[in-house]
Amino acid sequence: QVQLVESGGGLVQAGGSLRLSCAVSGRTASYYAMGWFRQAPGKEREFVSAISWSGGSTYYADSVKGRFTISRDNAKNTLYLQMNSLKPEDTADYYCAADSRRNARPSNSANDYDYWGKGTLVTVSS
Repeated sequence: QVQLVESGGGLVQAGGSLRLSCAVSGRTASYYAMGWFRQAPGKEREFVSAISWSGGSTYYADSVKGRFTISRDNAKNTLYLQMNSLKPEDTADYYCAADSRRNARPSNSANDYDYWGKGTLVTVSS
């Protein structure tokens, strides 16, 4: 069983930065591709970023490219999302997710992810 717990959300002014973390438990989780998704009030969940199990391959939504950086530390079983130059439209609940398919490429499809955290709220004020 894999459990994901996000942290690091909060209130920040536009232009500011936050770093989200996702603590991963489960003995084989280091081999899973991981992703970040977000859902704003009244909107559909959308893809933000994903990373391969090794960290060697990453994938970003166009809306965050150049501002957000995904990374992982498999020794610490932790996934990160560094968010810079935040905008009010980045306000959302942010979820980390794990794709249990072995050697999976980073995916932007929520259907490819088997395990989900409960989310952490990011609020960006203008």
